[in-house]
Amino acid sequence: MDRSTDPTEPRVRRAWCAIAAVFAVHGAVSGNLATRIPWIQEHTGIGPGGLGIALACPAIGAALTMPLAGRVTHRFGSRTALRLLIALLSTSLALPALCPGPAALCGAMGLYGAASGMADVAMNALGVQTEERLGRSIMSGLHGMWSVGALVGSAVGTLAAHTGTDARIHLGLAAAALVPAGVLVCRWVLDLRPEAGADAPARFALPPRTVLAIGAVGFCAVFAEGASLDWSAVYLRDVLGSDPGVAAACTTAFSCTMAAARLTGDAVVRRFGPVRTVRTGGVLAAGGGLLVVSARGAAQAIGGFALMGLGIAVVVPLVFAAAGRSDRDPSRAIAGVATITYTSWLVAPAVLGQIADATSLVVSFGVVTVLAAGLTAGAGMLRAPAPPDAAAGRVPDPEGSATARGGGEP
Repeated sequence: MDRSTDPTEPRVRRAWCAIAAVFAVHGAVSGNLATRIPWIQEHTGIGPGGLGIALACPAIGAALTMPLAGRVTHRFGSRTALRLLIALLSTSLALPALCPGPAALCGAMGLYGAASGMADVAMNALGVQTEERLGRSIMSGLHGMWSVGALVGSAVGTLAAHTGTDARIHLGLAAAALVPAGVLVCRWVLDLRPEAGADAPARFALPPRTVLAIGAVGFCAVFAEGASLDWSAVYLRDVLGSDPGVAAACTTAFSCTMAAARLTGDAVVRRFGPVRTVRTGGVLAAGGGLLVVSARGAAQAIGGFALMGLGIAVVVPLVFAAAGRSDRDPSRAIAGVATITYTSWLVAPAVLGQIADATSLVVSFGVVTVLAAGLTAGAGMLRAPAPPDAAAGRVPDPEGSATARGGGEP
């Protein structure tokens, strides 16, 4: 067997651990920022509609710059590119809390989104390529590590909110810790470079048609995920009158169930297949949404958000995996799906904010519940089988997931 594809080869296994740590750093940035959204809203003095616009800016920044991730990787190689992007993302964490008003906040959030989106594309592409070399499924686990990072970050943010720590201090210290951590772990990821004379990817390209239906499933899941991360603390504070510490704890509960489900997701998908897994997840997520909109107290709402996180947790990893199998160029397909899902991040905050302005946040989360239920109907889009991959030893299963012959849980 070629040592580059041997799952026992130490270099590849180190790369697996390293890319998992990169996912965790990325998640920690998101978790820290999400818990301080109420503080930032109060500090800048903007209402729900204005906050919705500000929260849409990360997705705008991501959508505009994600197509550039391939060119950055082509120019510098996968390792250096990811190191630069993770450092930029971690640094941008400190900026939103420093903004004096809505305009500056929109700019800071746009920069944060640009760095987050490009890093997201780069690390998912490396995750797929590492998976191919290991010959076993790792994408759900990698996204699980993102959720672990988000959980740790949101726990830190919850503590900071509960103790009344100024968000400028909290996010500044978090950025100072995450920059060196991200740069360090990138040292061991795969360093893949284009062949000599290979043309650079296009600066901007539409998603390939093969991933549009797959991306629609991801759109629904990411809409629910983004709504919960960005608005759950605000929902508990404004609708249920919870104090800042309890409101921030809701984000932690959501992140906790996301992490647990993703870390065990590979085993569940192998047992039931992607279609049944996503259909069941849609039912759970919709049930969680119903608990949220009918809640009369914080405990029920927190439980609803936690159940929603459990239901949507494995959808995005399955969408990225399906996209990678659907096109001759996995990186291009992954970038296309990432563009669609980040468009969902773009739409969700603005839609929820505008609906809340016109009606209420309860009605906004009614919309989230409907989209979560849509996962049940759209799960069949993940059924398309992949061609056998002789290099990785993979064959299509009855529901279209690619599994390694003889491969077990990592």
